[in-house]
Amino acid sequence: MIRIAKYIAASGLCSRRAASRLIDSGQVQVNGRAANHIDHVNKHDNIVVNGLTVKAPEERCYYLYNKPVGIDCVCKPQDVSSIIHQINTPVRVFPVGRLDKDSHGLMLLTNDGELCQKLLHPDYVHEKEYRVAVDKPVTDAFLEKMSAGVTYNAGNKLIITRPCRVKRQSDNEFRITLTQGMNRQIRRMCKALGYRVIELQRLRMESLKLGDLPLNQIQNLSEHQVLQLKQTLDSNR
Repeated sequence: MIRIAKYIAASGLCSRRAASRLIDSGQVQVNGRAANHIDHVNKHDNIVVNGLTVKAPEERCYYLYNKPVGIDCVCKPQDVSSIIHQINTPVRVFPVGRLDKDSHGLMLLTNDGELCQKLLHPDYVHEKEYRVAVDKPVTDAFLEKMSAGVTYNAGNKLIITRPCRVKRQSDNEFRITLTQGMNRQIRRMCKALGYRVIELQRLRMESLKLGDLPLNQIQNLSEHQVLQLKQTLDSNR
């Protein structure tokens, strides 16, 4: 038997953190009563979230996906540009993390809620590498400022980014490795320094690499790749 939040996450419904919030708000029931965090359950228990019965956890699946520009990572069936209309997998999976609609490249798709939590939680520092093309020549001063951390406004919030690795690739192109995942972070960093992003491609998420995966295609992760990713995340905590 396992803790109820972990069980819900393992079912693929949401991350463990999101499951905990659902429990806190009274939206989860176990065998007809309100759930609490110390409940331990198994496949024989009746778990209901917002009136919907949670299925027993399926076999965990992991895929790499090369997302094209124009595909939205938000899972909304009514949105024709949603990622859910692009993927066809035997079990329901969801994208981990953000890659905005105007960007393309590597994404991880999985029904492993626990792994999702580790990849999204700030306590688990992990690297994401991008190739970025901008609207004017990349200068040494620009690279130094990007690598040192950039301050910008996001709505009413002042953001100060972490120091990161930045390397020039060509006159108007660079690679950047982040350990944060804030909304449109690279685009906003560039804008704050007077640059406009023309193209943004994610190449790597920690040990997972895009490689030669064709555009809009998915690829199964091997057991070795999954194990390596989990070990790396645990060692980075």
